[in-house]
Amino acid sequence: MVQKYQSPVRVYKYPFELVMAAYERRFPTCKMIPVFVGSEILSEFNSEDGTVTIIERRCKLNVDAPYLLKKIAGVEFVYFIQKNSLDRRKRILKIEAHNESFASRIGVVERCAYTVHPENTDWTCFEQSASLDVKSFFGFENAVEKVAMKQYSQNIKKGKEVIEFYINELLSEGITHIPLFEERKKLPEIKVTEGDKLLEATEQPPLDSTQVDVNLKLESDYIERRLGKLTPYQESCLVRLKKWMAEAHQGKVPSDQTLVRFLQAQDYNLEKARETLCQSLVWRKKYQVDRILNSYNLPEVVTRYFPGGWHKHDRSGRPLYILRLGQMDVKGFIKSIGEEGLVKLTLHVCEEGLKKTEETATKRGKPIYSWTCLLDLEGLNMRHLWRPGVKALLHIIEMVETNYPETMGLVLIVRAPRVFPILWTLVSTFISDNTRSKFIFYGGNDYQGSNGLQQIIDKECLPDFLGGDSQANICEGGLVPKSYYMSEEEYVRERAQGSRLFDDSMYHSVSLGKGQVHEIVVEVAEKGSVICWDFDVLKEDVNFSVILAKEKLPPPDSQSIDEEVQGCAHASLPLAMLNLDSQMHIVIPKQWKLGQEYILVEPSLICHDGESVQGTHVASLEGTYVLQWRHLDTQHHHHSFDFPLHQHKAKVMYYYELLKSRDYKGSMSSLQSSHSAATFNSTSEQSAVSNCTPR
Repeated sequence: MVQKYQSPVRVYKYPFELVMAAYERRFPTCKMIPVFVGSEILSEFNSEDGTVTIIERRCKLNVDAPYLLKKIAGVEFVYFIQKNSLDRRKRILKIEAHNESFASRIGVVERCAYTVHPENTDWTCFEQSASLDVKSFFGFENAVEKVAMKQYSQNIKKGKEVIEFYINELLSEGITHIPLFEERKKLPEIKVTEGDKLLEATEQPPLDSTQVDVNLKLESDYIERRLGKLTPYQESCLVRLKKWMAEAHQGKVPSDQTLVRFLQAQDYNLEKARETLCQSLVWRKKYQVDRILNSYNLPEVVTRYFPGGWHKHDRSGRPLYILRLGQMDVKGFIKSIGEEGLVKLTLHVCEEGLKKTEETATKRGKPIYSWTCLLDLEGLNMRHLWRPGVKALLHIIEMVETNYPETMGLVLIVRAPRVFPILWTLVSTFISDNTRSKFIFYGGNDYQGSNGLQQIIDKECLPDFLGGDSQANICEGGLVPKSYYMSEEEYVRERAQGSRLFDDSMYHSVSLGKGQVHEIVVEVAEKGSVICWDFDVLKEDVNFSVILAKEKLPPPDSQSIDEEVQGCAHASLPLAMLNLDSQMHIVIPKQWKLGQEYILVEPSLICHDGESVQGTHVASLEGTYVLQWRHLDTQHHHHSFDFPLHQHKAKVMYYYELLKSRDYKGSMSSLQSSHSAATFNSTSEQSAVSNCTPR
């Protein structure tokens, strides 16, 4: 497998001639590089005018390889052939080296260049590239590859130190300036000889022949100052990724911070980083993310009720984003701005974060390309576990993890209530291990005092509602007034349009005439399983119940007539008049009686037009449970078979789910203790817990 390396530009703040004098002192041996045992000159060529010198050497290396590997190979030393081509007039030194030992089994090619800095002629630049191709090596290919890359990385790291050591040696000897090469009078044209052919070789670029704009190159000092300390291998991955992006995208390259973030997210696997970055760029173009800061205007409902915003910075200088999630009406926002609106809001926050980190890094002069998120969960309850909202949250997490990797420096969780473990169980599996490691949880009042949040955020930057001295300009949140809600038609249309970002809706809708019933069967095979439901009453009033069948339900075929006509005795009427645009189901036989064949495990709840209801039931018994919605009628029959000739129909949009108890092991006490306002409790012995909250 071929391994490649490409260095960033290393800058010596000394003239080219002084650097060359220091470089010559590395030969024939270098005490600062112990593996470099010695060298001998094989050939030397000097042009007649003294401009060009070409020297070819055989270098002897004592490779730091395992004893067994050396024993099998039968060698103690490895030999390399190095050719140096120096042009004093052009002020450039080009170096090319390849291995002489084991050339048929391993191919190593290295190219380097010392050149004058393009912006400061008194400085010198150094670039380096290499390729390693392990073809075969007695079955030790992987071991050789690792040894070679380790050795090479160590030599790279040492290279700059060696040059600086010999420069300081020259300075200590009083050699502070070496004059530029003075061009002699132009000599008459001479016939090209074999020796001169070596000179032609110096015109070939020692690095990759593909020409790259000098503005796209990276200097090592810049990397350390703006991107942090990277290993030689990490620097190589960064340089190669930037070069590849410039070639593939016609010079349009993401910021260096973005390149580093995608590399870090893939543990500097260059191929994976390149693939995910390209996919993200396509995604950004498709949804015009680059324009969102200028094109997206925050809706009024967001500016008035969204409890989140940027607020100063943490001790490391990272921008701080505060979200009072416990005060956020997730359902209200989805009902008012839709799922796609929530996504746009998230993207706006993320793009603001990228802009703020870049500004902060420039201002502070140090690498900052992530921010800190402070999540205040005070007020979090079962209302926030509204399943469509949780699903939208999971999609957003997945989107951010994919397209904004490594942007989160820390996530600080404070004032988490007992219901939080349930939410964490749901979302944590969608968060990468690397991101999860950045979460810090503060239980109870642990966030207070010098040993709490103040270890990460200065007190003068900490918001006052968390014991700090700073007044945060962040909305307090609260319920979103229904006056901001989209109409039913707008909501359905928004969900259809939003399918490009979200899967199909988990919701089902059903229309019920007077006395009509819609029932959903939930088979519980394990005690302690949790039945969850969430529904909106869009029209009229309905009665909602949770039923446990004591007898076995008849096969669906025996109920086919009821399902087809839903109590309609006028089957001969046109289908258009039946208005059967939604599938309704009846499973409880009409002859069954309450208390005999079935019981209520949750008391019936009257739900009025416009109400939203969420609830759970922990099944203490195995069996068949039924969720039942009935159009509220003054006549309390189990089923009505009178066809409603008027247009008064109830409409319900609902969602339900069965969760296994083991998925919430250790969190059930939180579930059982979580009650919102207007919670109703079951009086049935079969009901272990109930939380059904109309809003």
